Amino acid sequence: MASPWLTPLRPIGRFGETLLDRVLCVAGAVGLSQAPEFYQQYLQRLGGHLDEALMQLARFQAVAHESDITLAELIATTRAQASVPVAKLGALIVETEARVKELQLASDALKGATLWERPWAFVRHVDTDIMAGTWSAFKPAVPVTLEGLVYAGAGMVLALAIYQGAVAWPARVAARKLRKRCARADLTKASTINPSRPAP
Repeated sequence: MASPWLTPLRPIGRFGETLLDRVLCVAGAVGLSQAPEFYQQYLQRLGGHLDEALMQLARFQAVAHESDITLAELIATTRAQASVPVAKLGALIVETEARVKELQLASDALKGATLWERPWAFVRHVDTDIMAGTWSAFKPAVPVTLEGLVYAGAGMVLALAIYQGAVAWPARVAARKLRKRCARADLTKASTINPSRPAP
């Protein structure tokens, strides 16, 4: 037999758990449904960085063309100069080439990824600076696409799974232990008042 003072609290506990479930469902759905929009805004910013890097590389290629040499020869020539600023220019051209390849690879991978591949493609090719810039200027949007609805559903499931595993289940275990302790205390008290009823 549980203690009488616990009985009035049960409806309150059930109501609180139901309310928390709903709040977490909404929070999870709204939160994760923004992933496709963030993805699109990240792609736009990535494209801007790629365009800028391509323009810079095109200027170096134009210099090489006007000098009747290849870009590789321009790099070798500048890096071989004794003048430090000129030598650093060669290193800058190399860095620009590498940056273009990196951004182009990321852009192609992200644009070509399917709905289910996008999270993994994003993790593999994410640029932390571009991601930080995207987040600082991120504008939430109402999900109206199938992708947005899929992410909203996944957000609900994820939020409920975290809640059940981290909050609800431990709370139920603690409540059962509390009820058992209360029942033992009640039996002990009853056996003290009525010695004919042995305590467990």
